[in-house]
Amino acid sequence: MERKILRHTLITTMAVKIGLTSLGAILFLLVNLATTGCSDIDRKAVVSRHNVITTSMNAYSPAQVGNGEFAFGADITGLQTFVQYNTMSNWGWHSTPLPEGLNVNDFKGIIVDTHGRPVRYNYLAPWDKTNDPDSALYKQQRTISDWLAANPHRINLGRIGFVLKKANGESVTVVDLKGTMQEIDLWNGIITSSFQIENTPVLVKTACHPKYDAVAVSVESELLKKGQMVVMIDFPYGESNKRYRSDFVGDWNNYKAHQTNILGIGDQRADLSRSLDSTSYNFSMRWTTKAKFLHPDSVVSPHRFYLIPGNDSRLDFICAFSEKRTEVLPSVKETFRQSTISWNKYWKSGAAIDLSGSKDQRWKELERRVVLSQYLMKVNEAGSLPPQESGLVNNGWYGRFHLEMLWWHGVHYALWNRWTEVEKMLAVYSKYLKTSEERAALQGYKGVRWPKCTANFDRDWPNTIHSLLIWQQPHPIYFAELDYRLHPTKATLDKWSRIVFETADFMADYAYYEKEKDRYVLGPPVFIVSENTDPMITVNPSFELGYWRTGLRMALKWKSRMNLPGDKKWELVSEKLSGLPVEDNVYVTYEGIPDMWSKFCFEHPGLTGVFGMLPGEGVDTTLMKNTFNKVLSTWNFNRVWGWDFPMLAMCAARIGMPETAVDMLLHSSPNFQFDEHGLATGGPFPYFPSNGGVLTAVAMMAGGWENSTGTAPGFPKNGEWSVKCEGFNKMP
Repeated sequence: MERKILRHTLITTMAVKIGLTSLGAILFLLVNLATTGCSDIDRKAVVSRHNVITTSMNAYSPAQVGNGEFAFGADITGLQTFVQYNTMSNWGWHSTPLPEGLNVNDFKGIIVDTHGRPVRYNYLAPWDKTNDPDSALYKQQRTISDWLAANPHRINLGRIGFVLKKANGESVTVVDLKGTMQEIDLWNGIITSSFQIENTPVLVKTACHPKYDAVAVSVESELLKKGQMVVMIDFPYGESNKRYRSDFVGDWNNYKAHQTNILGIGDQRADLSRSLDSTSYNFSMRWTTKAKFLHPDSVVSPHRFYLIPGNDSRLDFICAFSEKRTEVLPSVKETFRQSTISWNKYWKSGAAIDLSGSKDQRWKELERRVVLSQYLMKVNEAGSLPPQESGLVNNGWYGRFHLEMLWWHGVHYALWNRWTEVEKMLAVYSKYLKTSEERAALQGYKGVRWPKCTANFDRDWPNTIHSLLIWQQPHPIYFAELDYRLHPTKATLDKWSRIVFETADFMADYAYYEKEKDRYVLGPPVFIVSENTDPMITVNPSFELGYWRTGLRMALKWKSRMNLPGDKKWELVSEKLSGLPVEDNVYVTYEGIPDMWSKFCFEHPGLTGVFGMLPGEGVDTTLMKNTFNKVLSTWNFNRVWGWDFPMLAMCAARIGMPETAVDMLLHSSPNFQFDEHGLATGGPFPYFPSNGGVLTAVAMMAGGWENSTGTAPGFPKNGEWSVKCEGFNKMP
């Protein structure tokens, strides 16, 4: 009702302002507003019909609560009883000691001829006759390189689970649980888990505080009274030997490598400190029902503690993790209340879409993916650092984040009008500005060269792809543009100006002038978005050319907004940058690529991203349609990544193929599936760029893009789809 009143007031006010007083004129304005996507959506109904209800254990897919900075993964019991799911944060990082006698500054990297100029890149030189793999120098370089790859790594802050016993004292196993059911109340951010042990019911509620990195738990069961149900808290050492799909993070056996110290234990609170080499953090626990916190059981583990319930059938407790000791801990009741307030506010903010009026029965699955992705992105990817591919579920690539993927993790927030959720992580560009200037200067370039893969501070992971990839470079300019469109103020211009200008300086300086053809080229050496071509011969890749043009155009526009003179080098490179490579009336991945359509139809079809993900600088739409159809008929969609399908959907939408756009978002590829919790495939599981991609593509299809017209221009107008949407921002 409030939304309807607000809308009516807005319409009336607008009508008066522009002098429309007749009924017909006001009706015309109503229709005009409707075409922009204004509608009345029952947001709670949309969200709640996709509450996650499960009745069995999934060993690889946790239910989660979290606040973007911190997340807790729970199994079917509401805690981490049978599966060692992770408790992770953006601040929890650890490094193992570097082997004695070695220094990271001793890593030499490799010198590569770059258009006649020696340039140092940060990866290990491949061994050959002059670089003996058995030599002491090579072994030293390999050791340092491996250490730099694995450190720092994200850590599991601790495990919280139940110790369950049968009446005869035997341990309860997962098969002993009967009547299991778990529901994630998405609207309120609360997990409710219920099960029975020997016919005795157990009810567990789990929530995360929106401001504290804390998990609140409320348990009801007669098993508490009987001494058959105890809470266990355990802490692991950091782990640096698992690179891909490290589902359960932590070394639980290396007891002596870390310390857990008791700071204090009272009647209703316990405080511990943790030390893992140079990493330290604190754990605090508060309970408001009868219970006793016991010292560690050194026989099992010196890092394991127990909360023993008193003579009561209810147990309420909250566990907080922090870099510094949390002085005041909220109650469980207050945490549940704050979770409800915070999640309600989130769902009522920004944009919304309702597909329930559609005749195409696929609407529910698409809407489910959209709703669950919004929940998961808020839980895992709304914090102070760019997220890793698997969010705060587990570790892929040691928990590092990939800056080229920040586009897929973050752009949707702007289009859904939830800028505050992404703004904090974008501070990484200011934080890493100095080190990125140094990186560019070391290679003889102007401006800033942003890292590809790094951690809570900017230090490269030595790797060929990481050193030679370039499509992450224009990202900060794109994000600055999104920010300005939402907040067109001098403060926004000033905030981003140095980042935009220095990024453009590098981009213009990186492009090489080819005098013979009077043009600027990109590469070699260059690793392109698909990462499947030889970087030493790859030149003028389509996606990167398109993004270079887009980025430089936006940077020049930034100068104009600030009433500053344009940059002649940016203008020259933008004007004379090579055109997108074409062969046989289709675009190809890079200029001169051999056997394009027989040998390179796998990995990311980045050439379609130039017009879809990007606005299409220098694109011929007829050629792009030809290219898109060629990709559909030849690409191996079982050898792609999860965000490729949203990228294809956005291209389909821009070239006027909305039915295909929907098909792409519901593709049957095993690399683009969403499980019961909404966790997606498409890379190391879970793969959150798939979720972010869905949200970005749907926002574009619903809210439109620059120069698009009508309501939901990216959805089919075939009578099968009914799209109610509100609050979306147009994509550039």
